[in-house]
Amino acid sequence: MDKRQVKKEVLSWAKTILAAVLMVVIVNAFFVVNAQIPSGSMENTLMIHDRLLVNRLAYLREGPQRGDIIVFRSTEGGSGLLIKRVIGLPGETVEGIGGTVYVDGAALEEPYRKPEEEALPSFAADFGPFQVPEGCYFMMGDNRLDSYDSRYWENPYVSRTSIVGKAALKYYPRIEWLQ
Repeated sequence: MDKRQVKKEVLSWAKTILAAVLMVVIVNAFFVVNAQIPSGSMENTLMIHDRLLVNRLAYLREGPQRGDIIVFRSTEGGSGLLIKRVIGLPGETVEGIGGTVYVDGAALEEPYRKPEEEALPSFAADFGPFQVPEGCYFMMGDNRLDSYDSRYWENPYVSRTSIVGKAALKYYPRIEWLQ
């Protein structure tokens, strides 16, 4: 191979690598977020160190629904992203009494809660009532014994503008679609 061919080959590889990097940057900025679970607040649904993809486009047409697992910017002044489950929608009243979450007075069915928590009628102190403002959501972790969430935050509501996207796919340690 002469110098000209080597130069042509190197340039071809450089273009391919640059295009791939550019594609990853664009996809990450506009379509998906790659997230890693840092704590046990979403156990048993999401475990510490699980990795997942978050769909940034999920809420273009309609807002989050109760039960959605979403990623959002911290309301507590931190710069990090948090992941929790939507419990209260705009305009609803959320409260916890004796280990049961009530939304507008009706007990919430929560099949995602840890089985050992269900055996403990008071997984945490009673809370609320919280009246969720328009354009905001009330968030809780699935592992109520180990979740710092809307029940405890200074500002207990996550605004629509703070939401990054909806958890879509857990890909590590095994592949699993969420919801």
